[in-house]
Amino acid sequence: MLPTSRSRPQQRPATARSWSFISDMDFSDPKRKPRYLSKILMVALLTAMCVVMLTQPPCHRRAPSVFSVHEPGITHVLVTGGAGYIGSHAALRLLKDSFRVTIVDNLSRGNMGAIKVLQNLFPEPGRLQFIYADLGDPKVVNRIFAENAFDAVMHFAAVAYVGESTLEPLRYYHNITSNTLVVLEAMAAHNVRTLIYSSTCATYGEPEKMPITEETPQFPINPYGKAKKMAEDIILDFSKSKKADMAVMILRYFNVIGSDPEGRLGEAPRPELREHGRISGACFDAALGIIPGLKVKGTDYETPDGTCVRDYIDVTDLVDAHVKALNKAERGKVGIYNVGTGKGRSVKEFVEACKKATGVDIKVDYFPRRPGDYAEVYSDPARINSELNWTAQHTDLLESLKVAWTWQKKHRSGYGPPQAMVL
Repeated sequence: MLPTSRSRPQQRPATARSWSFISDMDFSDPKRKPRYLSKILMVALLTAMCVVMLTQPPCHRRAPSVFSVHEPGITHVLVTGGAGYIGSHAALRLLKDSFRVTIVDNLSRGNMGAIKVLQNLFPEPGRLQFIYADLGDPKVVNRIFAENAFDAVMHFAAVAYVGESTLEPLRYYHNITSNTLVVLEAMAAHNVRTLIYSSTCATYGEPEKMPITEETPQFPINPYGKAKKMAEDIILDFSKSKKADMAVMILRYFNVIGSDPEGRLGEAPRPELREHGRISGACFDAALGIIPGLKVKGTDYETPDGTCVRDYIDVTDLVDAHVKALNKAERGKVGIYNVGTGKGRSVKEFVEACKKATGVDIKVDYFPRRPGDYAEVYSDPARINSELNWTAQHTDLLESLKVAWTWQKKHRSGYGPPQAMVL
C-alpha cells in the first residue's frame, strides 16, 4: 500500500504577521481592541493544544507503521530498483509468496506504472510500500533503514547498459559501486544481515573458454562490468569481517528476456535509452514501427555466424533464482552463482526468433561492433542447479519472446504514472 506524505501548509510572509504588542496596539482606538484580543486568545489556544498533544500518553499517539516493526513469520524485504524491469518482477514474485515488500527507486530508469500495477494487485495494508529516494544520498538511505524493519535486501538498483557505460564511466562507478557501499553501510548500522546482490556475467569479461563457471577469472572489459565487480569485492570484503555476520548471495546473470506470463508487467525503457537497451526491446520497437529497423552491431566476431553469442535467461526464471537464494541464505556464508540456461544463442538466431514471435519481417541493418562488447558468453549453471535446486524452466527462446511481445503490443507507450511517497 502506498503511504501518502502530508503536505505542509505554506508559511505566510513574515510581513503578514505582526506580533509587536507595543507598536501595533493603539488603545486610543477602541475599535482595534477586539483584533488584538483575538490574536492573544489564538496564541493561548494554540499553546494549550501543543501542551496537551505533547503530554498525551503513548496509547493516544499514532501507532507505528507495520513496516517499522518485525513480525514473527513475516519477512520484510527491501527491493532496491523495484520499479525497474527485473526488480518489479522480483517484487511481484515476493508479494505472491507472502513477503512484505518495500521498494526504493529514484525512477531514473524505473517505471512508476510498474509500482501502480503492484499496488493494485496487493492493496492490503502492510504488504507493499514504495519510497521515492536516491541511494546516492546516505542520509536518506539511513533514514529509510531507521524507519523500517528490514529482514533482507535485494539490491537491483543500477544503471545497466554496456554501451552507455563506455560513454559515461563515472556515472556507472558512482551509481553501481558507490551506491552499493551506501546500502552496505546502512545495513551494518541497522543490523540487516541478509543481502541478495544482483550482479552480472559482464564481470567475467571475455573468458578464454566456455562455458563460464563461478571459478572463471573475472577480467571485465567495460565500465559496467568493472563497477559491478568492484561492488562484489566490497560486499565480499565486508562479509569476511567479524562484525558483519552476513548472509550473502551474489547472482551473476546473463541476458534477460521475457516478461510476466500473466501480462501484468513488462519491459518499458525510456525512449532516449532504447539504443543502449536489450536486443529484445529493439526487435519489438522495430516490429511496432517505432524505429525503422533493427541495428545489429558486430558481424565479425569469432562465432559460427559472426554475431555475438549470448545466454538468454527468462525473467521469470531469474526472479525464481533470487527467491530461492533468499530462502537458502545463511548467516556467515556467501553463495556466488551463475544464473543462465547453459546454452548460447547468436544474435542472428535471436532476430529470426523475434521475427517469428511478432509475425513481422523486421528490417535488419548491420553495423560495426559496439564498444565494450565481447564475442561469446554462456553459463555453466551446475552449481546453482545442485546447491539451490534451481533450473531454468522457460528455455524456449521463441516462447519467451511471444510472451514479451504480447505485453509490448498492449503497452506501446509503456506504463502510466501512479502517486508516490516522496522522501
